[in-house]
Amino acid sequence: MVYLKHQRGFASDNNATVHPRVLEAIELVNRGHAVGYGDDPWTTEATGTISSLFGGEAEVFFVFTGTGANVISLAAALRPWESVLCAETAHIHKDECGAPERFTGSKVIPLPHRDGKLTPSLIGKELTGFGFEHHAQPKVISVSQTTERGTVYTSDELASLAELAHAHGMYLHVDGARLANAVAALQVTPEEMFTRAGVDILTFGGTKNGLMFGEAIVVLNKELARNMKYIRKQGMQLASKMRYIAAQFLAYLEDDLWLRNASHANAMAKELAQGIASFENIHLLHPVESNAIFARIDPGRIQELQREYFFHVFDEDLPAVRWMTSWDTTPEDLAGFLTALRKSF
Repeated sequence: MVYLKHQRGFASDNNATVHPRVLEAIELVNRGHAVGYGDDPWTTEATGTISSLFGGEAEVFFVFTGTGANVISLAAALRPWESVLCAETAHIHKDECGAPERFTGSKVIPLPHRDGKLTPSLIGKELTGFGFEHHAQPKVISVSQTTERGTVYTSDELASLAELAHAHGMYLHVDGARLANAVAALQVTPEEMFTRAGVDILTFGGTKNGLMFGEAIVVLNKELARNMKYIRKQGMQLASKMRYIAAQFLAYLEDDLWLRNASHANAMAKELAQGIASFENIHLLHPVESNAIFARIDPGRIQELQREYFFHVFDEDLPAVRWMTSWDTTPEDLAGFLTALRKSF
């Protein structure tokens, strides 16, 4: 095993620790027996709390993983002859090993993007072939919030995509693995950002923001909830000991811990970006709107830096790197990394 000089790095918020309050919640719920598969008081309370964040009418289903949440959500909205339109950077296209296509039977169609975002004009050219049996039928527009480039859709931008989808008899799905970072960045409520915008179904992630495991599917369009419990079971995402997911979300949502964690991660990224701005040989590729920084850097410097801090190269040709901050990133982490950059240059 290779040990880096600095074990704390900037590769991914997946690498961060579990928040102590979440660990405590798991321990507290680990007492006595409780009915399995979600028929326990913690799951009832947690799903109700999440539903209230989205206006009180949402139906909520816990699952284990982000990929599972996306696959189950899309399976509720699609038939095998229908397609999903997404940005070419989308997690469902690039980072889920074909799971959405395997388990839904539907085609995932990647589209060009602007800083990770889709717009109605970028989607429009694919809205063809409706009713034509030789053409996969467009049924879902899927976006990520935040995007895979760290940018954030405004509520108005989501509303314009929902309007476009609904005008064509389609659904709008949101991969919300980093939903908390988007809500914190725009300082709006989930109800304002998603429910009022017309989103049909979304995932509410926690693993990247202080949870040990567990995600929530939030169904805003009631017709998509009708068979969700069966789809979740067939999709191997029904937790028998669901109280351990629910307890984490209860701690996560209490006193807005989810927002405070995300706000801190975002602030650390902004501070790091400000420090990077002083380097003439490092060029930011996208606006820093959440907790991700994408930069173009001299390829000769990358390996030297990676011996000090772990991070990913996202584009070997440019080359482009990604530096991500987390809920537990400290000012000392930033200072150490900036010092390493100065030594490298």
